[in-house]
Amino acid sequence: MSTDFKFEAVVIPVTDVDRAKEFYQGLEWRLDADFAFDNGFRVVQFTPPGSPASVQFGSNITTAEPGSAQGLYLIVSDIETAREELAKRGVDVSPAFHPETPGAQFLADNPGRATGPADEHASYSSFATFADPDGNTWLLQEVTTRLPGRVDATEVTYTSIEDLEQALTRAATAHGEHEARNGGQHDAEWPAWYAKYMHAERTGQELPL
Repeated sequence: MSTDFKFEAVVIPVTDVDRAKEFYQGLEWRLDADFAFDNGFRVVQFTPPGSPASVQFGSNITTAEPGSAQGLYLIVSDIETAREELAKRGVDVSPAFHPETPGAQFLADNPGRATGPADEHASYSSFATFADPDGNTWLLQEVTTRLPGRVDATEVTYTSIEDLEQALTRAATAHGEHEARNGGQHDAEWPAWYAKYMHAERTGQELPL
């Protein structure tokens, strides 16, 4: 038996705690805590929608330079939808891009960034960025199909209604292509096909044809 080590939270350095709190509230992330103590220590915690991990900031919580947290990953299943949601909340989010050279996603001035999502929205390959008021940067990454071994094949979950809806939409599109390849006949066993496709996509296994 091995012990689970669950990554729970990451600390980011900020200058003004209240300003940072207002920003992350504006993203409509869940406010989990705001505890202040007589010795000047204060901790604020937010959790992004659908995320098992949280972000913390506050007073006397880190000696890191404000804005030095860079390239914090936020995984999304649709990069353009995610960008639109952030923009509606007043966030200055970059256009979608994909790296033509390894690592280009991490540096804004890297010439290896190409405009627009990756061809056919290849999983792990489309990005966008935004920053909080201190300059801590967040990196949106579009992931639709996980690499093998990245997900426990016995546990397939969807973290929100939107996440499930987007997975169903991808399955429906793929199933339409499946029916076309098989003479255009209606597949009465489509629920089983959907289930196999969605499980395979989530766990990084070979997708059914």
